Amino acid sequence: MEKSVEKSATTAGAGHPGQDLAGLEAGLDALDAVQTKRVSPTEVLVQKVLPPIVAVVFVLALWKVLVLAEVTPDYKLPDPGLVWDSLRELWLRGELLDIIWTSVSRGLFGFLIALAIATPLGLVVARVKFIRAGLGPILSGLQSLPSVAWVPPAVIWLGLNDQMMYTVILLGAVPSIANGLVAGIDQVPPLFLRAGRTLGARGLVSARHILLPAALPGYVAGLKQGWAFSWRSLMAAEIIAKSPDLGLGLGQYLENQRNNSDMAGVLLGILLILVVGIAIELLIFAPIERRVLRSRGLLASAH
Repeated sequence: MEKSVEKSATTAGAGHPGQDLAGLEAGLDALDAVQTKRVSPTEVLVQKVLPPIVAVVFVLALWKVLVLAEVTPDYKLPDPGLVWDSLRELWLRGELLDIIWTSVSRGLFGFLIALAIATPLGLVVARVKFIRAGLGPILSGLQSLPSVAWVPPAVIWLGLNDQMMYTVILLGAVPSIANGLVAGIDQVPPLFLRAGRTLGARGLVSARHILLPAALPGYVAGLKQGWAFSWRSLMAAEIIAKSPDLGLGLGQYLENQRNNSDMAGVLLGILLILVVGIAIELLIFAPIERRVLRSRGLLASAH
């Protein structure tokens, strides 16, 4: 009787091997899990808001010191107050928002077109060996080609119009987005695909439910780089191509101020291009990236 009781106790203590393994994995997951907590507004202010403000103030102070020290003539480095006056003048004339919107609308629309083209292209290049051998090096070469090089042929092909602008944006952004997706797919464990095939996921179903979700970090990185290339390509096109039919964008405003030898206006144009590019990155792509990383447990805290 005692032996049977001991045997029963031993069996109960050992449990099913599968249950023991599941318990062990659950314990390891609990140890590896990142403890998240809500960040207070004060911490957000100190960690996220204050550093860039301090950096901007430092740059402005250094700029002012260089002007007061007269290290270079005023026409080369104007006082920050003159740049502010140029900004205020644009605002009072009601032109500032129109100039910004002309460039932003072109950039975002061109980026969306590039996204629609580059996503299926990246999937095909990543999964079809023959196409990858042929197009892979071309995409890498196009990504390294300066976008300004596409402006002259685009003007000859299409003329001075919005189609020319969008063509330059596409040629700059599509390779970056496609290469980012290819890099993300290359990092997907083969086990995921085998498990999907076992469950019947093949072709477009596998791409939609397995490849794209698993490759999302690399894909998002490609999207961020694609936007950077879109914005740079658009600015190059606006600076070089000049026509009343194109409207006045940030790049054309910058070129106009250069032709007028207005250095304050030139610096204002550069600052506006920089601010808009950073704003799109912070308002659109940074939240998407944080959400993707948080869903994979790669962020230490929830912001």
